[in-house]
Amino acid sequence: MEATILDLRRNMADVLRALERNESISILYRGKPKAILIPVKQSQENRPPVSSIPGFGMWKDNNAVDDVAQYVRTLRKQRINDF
Repeated sequence: MEATILDLRRNMADVLRALERNESISILYRGKPKAILIPVKQSQENRPPVSSIPGFGMWKDNNAVDDVAQYVRTLRKQRINDF
């Protein structure tokens, strides 16, 4: 499939459907090819386990984060006395 920059802006749904059909898409700018979009192969077999990511579980021993929702609310509340 070929798509212009204007097609990307106006018809992104068509472009995404083509990617779901495993089609590669040539991106044209002023009639000349500039890039190729290639669909990502979504294979669960090749993905490393989440536990192998370095940041996974780094806060497991932090008692301040027992209630995640409350912790996030505390972080996001307005800080009036900072000035």
